[in-house]
Amino acid sequence: MPEFFESRAGKQLLALTAGALVLWSVGYVWHLQIFSAFKTLSVDTIDAWVLSIFIFGLASFVYSLLRIFDLRKEMHRQHQHARRSHWIATHDHLTGLPNRYAFENFEILQPLLNEDDDHQPMATIFSIDLDGFKKVNDLVGHQGGDQLLRDVSKRLAAFADEGCVFRFGGDEFIVVARGLAPEKSGRFGNLIIHSLTRPIQVGVIWCQVGASIGYARWPEHGDLLQDVCHKSDIALYEAKSKGANTSLAFHEDMQQKVLARAKLEGQLRDAIDAGRIKPFYQPLIDLRSGAVCGFEALARWTEEDGSNVSPLIFITIAEETGLITTLFQQLLATACEDSKLWPEEIVLAFNLSPVQMEDRLLTSRILEILKTAGLPPARLEVEITENALIEDPELAASIIDDLHNAGIQVALDDFGTGYSSLAQLARYKFDKIKIDKSFVSSLRKKGDRHDKIVQALLNLSKGLEIKTTVEGIEDNAQLAYFLQEGCDIGQGYLFGKAMPASETVSFLESRDRMLHTSTIVSAHS
Repeated sequence: MPEFFESRAGKQLLALTAGALVLWSVGYVWHLQIFSAFKTLSVDTIDAWVLSIFIFGLASFVYSLLRIFDLRKEMHRQHQHARRSHWIATHDHLTGLPNRYAFENFEILQPLLNEDDDHQPMATIFSIDLDGFKKVNDLVGHQGGDQLLRDVSKRLAAFADEGCVFRFGGDEFIVVARGLAPEKSGRFGNLIIHSLTRPIQVGVIWCQVGASIGYARWPEHGDLLQDVCHKSDIALYEAKSKGANTSLAFHEDMQQKVLARAKLEGQLRDAIDAGRIKPFYQPLIDLRSGAVCGFEALARWTEEDGSNVSPLIFITIAEETGLITTLFQQLLATACEDSKLWPEEIVLAFNLSPVQMEDRLLTSRILEILKTAGLPPARLEVEITENALIEDPELAASIIDDLHNAGIQVALDDFGTGYSSLAQLARYKFDKIKIDKSFVSSLRKKGDRHDKIVQALLNLSKGLEIKTTVEGIEDNAQLAYFLQEGCDIGQGYLFGKAMPASETVSFLESRDRMLHTSTIVSAHS
């Protein structure tokens, strides 16, 4: 009850009651004059009651009016609050565009698709994903990235009616184009790409991003807008696989491709659980002595029916689905056990995925596996590609330092194929660089462009006192070339293909016998 009298309504009631009492007192004093006409009909007590009824009735009427006024204000405030809450729930706070919830609410979208009775309603849904936004975000910071997203939103808003551009989160947008003829959809997508790829000024820096677009049509590709949007997402995924600034329309074969990939993902999970993905080992040869100095572990997936799945396929899926860490730990543990069968001077080389370089616990995971297997860290060499370094250079530097401090060797894989090889060599400490096999296969003759590039790479490694491994040596002419150029280690089909662990010991024995025989022949000749 005390809380009521502290409220606005309670205070109004107290004030009106007090006012009514004052009026009643004044009216009672002067009731003879006020009710002089009724003296012959009423006694003083009746006059007082009539006066009371009149005064308190008037007060109640005023109080009711005040409550009605307050109720209207409260209803208006609640209505405004509901509208604001609904806007917040259905719009992106950064760009002000409608969000995923707004898109999924059919009642919101339905007015956008209404056409004249003489025309068949139609719409094209464009799924848009920015290319290179993360790099720009790292360059200009999150505030700069937010500014870029706002500018992108304004450019997209110029292509469609109000309320037809949506932000689903991150750098993903949806544009609904009403009444767009099928033959114009491709051009429309290319116009969006052209608009988004124009430089955007963020502070004093001019930034540029790309865009990948997939699109599908309503109702041609589905009765529900959500289904059409899903198909435009499928087309977007296909467009991103083709490279930046690509616009693709949805086709049914894309759906089949996605279903096949989903099936393969399930098979990959089963294969990891069953341990059907195993490391195979390709020999690394010391080109000066001809002896085996190491084996590189390569993942191989053989199904129960004997069919093989390409590593290019299942490694990519493992990275995208988050299975790569589990697969890596499983393969490394097996490889460490297998390597204990080899002589102590033979090194185990193991590739790291770029995704793993985002794991701050990577070094501790590796050391735990080495400890369990009883393999010295000095016998492990991890190979890192340049792509794994550019995502988060500071974290990559920290991981590489941790690996070195633990006694693990670090090699830069696919050297020469990235965009900043020299910068990586200057910033990070590597024990070895691996020259990509594409340079080996492109060699034709002395003095050509590829020969000069290879010589420059080898001279650079010598100047930095870093060992070099050349991948993809397949014939004796290539071997002779790299022997003459002073390369340290060779790898390729000329020496041996990747083999299961059971064959590595016999390979080492046969290699030793071959070298021993060659030594005897050389001594007698």
